[in-house]
Amino acid sequence: MRTEFSIAQLADPDLAEANSILRNCVHCGFCTATCPTYVLLGDELDSPRGRIYLIKDMLEKGKAATGDVVKHVDRCLTCLSCMTTCPSGVHYQHLVDHARVHIEKTYRRPLFDRLIRAALAAILPYPRRFRLGMVAGWAARPLGRVLPGRLGAMLSLMPASLPSPSPTERMEVFPAVGRRKGRVALLAGCAQRVLSPSINEATIRLLQRHGREVVIPKPAGCCGALVHHMGRDGDSHVQAKANIAAWQAEIDGEGLDAIIINASGCGTTVKDYGFMLRNDLEFKESAAAISAMTRDISEYLDEIGMDMPVRVSDMTVAYHAACSLQHGQKITAPPKDLLKQAGFDVVEPKESHLCCGSAGTYNILQPAIAGRLRDRKIDNLTATQPQVIATGNIGCLTQLAGGTDTPVVHTVELLDWATGGPAPAQLSDRV
Repeated sequence: MRTEFSIAQLADPDLAEANSILRNCVHCGFCTATCPTYVLLGDELDSPRGRIYLIKDMLEKGKAATGDVVKHVDRCLTCLSCMTTCPSGVHYQHLVDHARVHIEKTYRRPLFDRLIRAALAAILPYPRRFRLGMVAGWAARPLGRVLPGRLGAMLSLMPASLPSPSPTERMEVFPAVGRRKGRVALLAGCAQRVLSPSINEATIRLLQRHGREVVIPKPAGCCGALVHHMGRDGDSHVQAKANIAAWQAEIDGEGLDAIIINASGCGTTVKDYGFMLRNDLEFKESAAAISAMTRDISEYLDEIGMDMPVRVSDMTVAYHAACSLQHGQKITAPPKDLLKQAGFDVVEPKESHLCCGSAGTYNILQPAIAGRLRDRKIDNLTATQPQVIATGNIGCLTQLAGGTDTPVVHTVELLDWATGGPAPAQLSDRV
């Protein structure tokens, strides 16, 4: 794609990067076939190619974002399916991230939009605030069926019950079972700690049984993904730096073999820290090193080799590939292979490349499109007649659980169960 940035514009490293990405695009349109919003809406401007044209025009001319540009960029799920499809290697992720920063700086959203985005940024990344918000939201949950738009969507996503805080919250170090073979840090996350603390518990048990000491440094918190995808790069960089500093202290102390992530949306962001902080003289080297040693839990187990199961189930598991795992991190085979090694009968739905509509806060900010994508995904999953649905991302798990009676669990909970841990709570009446 031909671009016309001035020499002065290209002195800005972010615009220079955007220019490089844009020039890789050859207008082929392969991305349209795998873009969820284009598949649903059929609008060229709701495809990656269409958004690239809008972003190019906005950035080249140094214009403030318009309402039309904002509408179509906001509709992007950042599922990154287009990057898997693109034959030219267009790094759409970094381009749309930059466009969102530009939008945040140059466009004044309507009041309600500003308020809801500010509330999400101020509450979701902080477990204590989120838990308080969930308690209040849980009481108002029945109103989710009658309230319109985003308020109804937020309440509809509330779980039927709120788990108690995990005992692991009070601990920082979890010793290996038997001989210590390694030491890893686990990102405890933010929303996941409140919505489903059992995921971290299962991850810790699984790693301990495989001879890994697990550390959860208290200063490490939200990965920054939520505000990052809202274009709030200042906030996301603060959160990223806090994590990097916490993990670097462990590396400099007793050392770490890996940083383990069990929410693939977080993993995609942490693996991008090196790029996010590439212009930060203080943090760029440590950020790149942290990104290089970050592993999704399924990726890490595949690397070290999972123990043989102590109980074998022929339960049929429909595997939902989270976009952030299959497209963002290019991890496709390990979760399925691990489930098969654990004795499960793994099936895959049609259109497994399409997003379920969760996409961070997308199911709150774009509830109509998210709902249609969820229903489409549920139809494809239930067509496989599974006894349980497994996925590697808390956002997908919450989104799917709201649309089906089939239990939805994290992949690591099934692997923990098969290798000696307790059965997932969602399966307690079925095993």
